Amino acid sequence: MDTTVDLDVFASLVERPDDAARRAADEHWAALDQPDGGLGRLQELGSWLASVQGADPVRPLAAPKVLLFAGDHGIASLGVSRRPAAGGTARRVHAVLDGSAPVARLARRFGAEVRVVDLAVDAPEAEFPAEVTQHRVLRGSGRIDVEDAVTAEQAAQAFLIGMAIADEEAELGTDLVVLGDLGVGSTAVAAVLVGALCGTDAAAVCGRGSGIDDKVWMVKCAAIRDALRRARPVLGDQLALLATAGGADFAAITGFLLQAAVRRLPVVLDGVVSAACALVAQRISFRAPEWWRAGSLTGEPALAKAYDRLTLTPLHDQQVTAGEGLGALLALPLLQAASDALAEAEFVPAVPAAPRTPAPLPSAAELLGKF
Repeated sequence: MDTTVDLDVFASLVERPDDAARRAADEHWAALDQPDGGLGRLQELGSWLASVQGADPVRPLAAPKVLLFAGDHGIASLGVSRRPAAGGTARRVHAVLDGSAPVARLARRFGAEVRVVDLAVDAPEAEFPAEVTQHRVLRGSGRIDVEDAVTAEQAAQAFLIGMAIADEEAELGTDLVVLGDLGVGSTAVAAVLVGALCGTDAAAVCGRGSGIDDKVWMVKCAAIRDALRRARPVLGDQLALLATAGGADFAAITGFLLQAAVRRLPVVLDGVVSAACALVAQRISFRAPEWWRAGSLTGEPALAKAYDRLTLTPLHDQQVTAGEGLGALLALPLLQAASDALAEAEFVPAVPAAPRTPAPLPSAAELLGKF
């Protein structure tokens, strides 16, 4: 299988959201019989939705999707998480699939579907439905403080899988993606990527993750320090960085974010994992962050640094640290309210925004072949 990826193509294929639609939405807000700024940030969110939809007036969000990328990380074997390295990720996947996980329960309440994509869970494929494991690249990943997470070919393969999933969701009619992850040790991996991309040391990006104590924090910080030494020499090559210090799930999320921007599919980021991948994607296409919104803060120092670099302001700050897309999912009602408030407002139609033609791109299916 050809896993060649031309990252330079995204610089031209990712366009900015529709400014004409945004201006029209702002005019509609101004025409409403409401105090100036009376709807607070809902106004900004509604105008952003109009711009990413290219719609005048904005369309209510009808088909949101919670998308969770799953993978195990070798660095978890150092005990950097309160969750067990062996079987911890698999149990979280099962909880989402059987509907008992908080993200699954809230998704039902908010009218969002949930999709889990297994890229590198360290469990037998037979444990999960075929639609979950069909894109698995490998079982587990390397310990990034002493070895690469994945090979260069595996990183490229995962990146292309992420692109293919973005194509699938766009073609299914998904109108907003709530992006999350499932993985033990993933906050340590994300901290390495953020620290490398932001030029900070390990202590500045090492957080408490699953609620670790001081002793474990010091172990985690030392592992991040050693991984940073391995990551810095490959900063100029984003796929090499993902292979060295990321993993298959991180590469897939990065590919997904970029292709979603190409396909004009808006995304809400959740937590430090998706934010770290967003930083990598920003290096590839500086316009891509305009298609994303930050869901929430979690208390992770690396997350705050990533959002600052991405110039994204979180939609809420409930200090949700569970991962699984939960913090981003809690922002979904705000986005639904913003779209509904503007879509259902009565106003004299403005000049319609110019129709948009999606930028051409070879389908990910053609790039990937069959998995």
